[in-house]
Amino acid sequence: MDEFVIRGPVINPPAPTQAEQVTRVVHVGPDGTIAACPAADTPAARTLLAQTRQRGVPVHDLGPAQLLMPGFADLHVHAPQWPQMGRALDLPLRAWLEQRTFPLEARFADPAFAAPVYEELVRTLLANGTTTAVFFATIHEESSLLLARTCLRLGLRAHVGLVAMDDPDLCPENYRNPGVEQALDATRRFIHAVRALPGNAAGLVRPMVTPRFIPACTDALLRGLGELAAREDCLIQTHCSESDWEHDYVRQRMGVNDTLALDRLGLLRRGTVLAHSCFMTARDMALVQARGAAIAHCPLSNAYFAGAVLPLRAAWQAGMHVGLGTDISGGYSPSIAVNAAMAVTAARMLDTGTDPDLPAEKRGRPGARLGFTEALWLATRGGTAALGCNAGQLVAGQAFDAILIDRAAPGSNIMPSGHDTDAQDLVQQILCNIGRPNIRTVWVAGRRVHESCP
Repeated sequence: MDEFVIRGPVINPPAPTQAEQVTRVVHVGPDGTIAACPAADTPAARTLLAQTRQRGVPVHDLGPAQLLMPGFADLHVHAPQWPQMGRALDLPLRAWLEQRTFPLEARFADPAFAAPVYEELVRTLLANGTTTAVFFATIHEESSLLLARTCLRLGLRAHVGLVAMDDPDLCPENYRNPGVEQALDATRRFIHAVRALPGNAAGLVRPMVTPRFIPACTDALLRGLGELAAREDCLIQTHCSESDWEHDYVRQRMGVNDTLALDRLGLLRRGTVLAHSCFMTARDMALVQARGAAIAHCPLSNAYFAGAVLPLRAAWQAGMHVGLGTDISGGYSPSIAVNAAMAVTAARMLDTGTDPDLPAEKRGRPGARLGFTEALWLATRGGTAALGCNAGQLVAGQAFDAILIDRAAPGSNIMPSGHDTDAQDLVQQILCNIGRPNIRTVWVAGRRVHESCP
């Protein structure tokens, strides 16, 4: 990979409550990491430019309405559900699974059906600025490995999970693992196959142990997957305390909330990603923090299926890792920016309350609000930090996973301005209005993986 330099405005989240806008000189090394990133009007930047030009390294200057920002991280995507995104959202969760989702996912037994779906999904995520994604695939090894290959070929930083689900009380006969040992053997083979993919020596695409959720798995399978994840040193993903139905089901079956049940089964540890988690108690949050696990906050999907708003501020105060997820297709948008703006909206509604029959002072949960700078963190470094990825900020030493935004692109909903001195205002405008026309170029680990027509 060739090295290059980009000079122009950079939006960056140095911390959850901070956003900065600084014109910088970003030097991307041949290994795809940021070698240096000094402010443009400094001796360090001038020295860097002189040295790289002397060696013939290309320098690209951004246009007046363009800027760089870190790529987005999506911690929860159901890849096989792409064909039904924006459909059947009127159904309750269990009916949605049984009537629509399981029949669709069962079709991925056919790799010929899976291939164009996964190709279109990965290209769409990249075009929306997603540079890191965490995928649930299906129970089918061949098509799930096809998803991993597609991510690797197109350059998306990805974590891919072969789904495990064997409980006949919920899972249909034509879409479940026939037994515990078969599911464990398949997961073990999948982990090794993903790690051995040609061209994947740097681990751009990684496997994840993926019990769908407690209602879909027997205790024996859950326990076996926890032991397998520990032996293979593999990250874990599952759903946790998602809806009233799922949360109550687990309490009745296990006698405890999802979080404690997952911990007892060996599935709660550093690198575990828990999707939704709306009904966690303070005790649950303390346990998740102690284990180093993370929440994939899916605010758009939660509005349709959870029946509750994640108290994200409380999760942060408990010291937990939190990132964002689109939850395709429970969420109807492939854009993390849309979900970042929705996270702010949902937190504000939790803060103020929504029942107009109650007086304002009794209506909500004061202190639950979320700012747009915090939403930017969730959308970028919050997600990558949860996965242990060295990306998510445009700083020296991290991977150059980045988006070039053009606010003057044809079809843009963002009004360019010559008075963008307030980084917080600019972040808010971007998260609320960014669309595919604005995303001119996307890089992952220094590789250009998407470019729109000018």
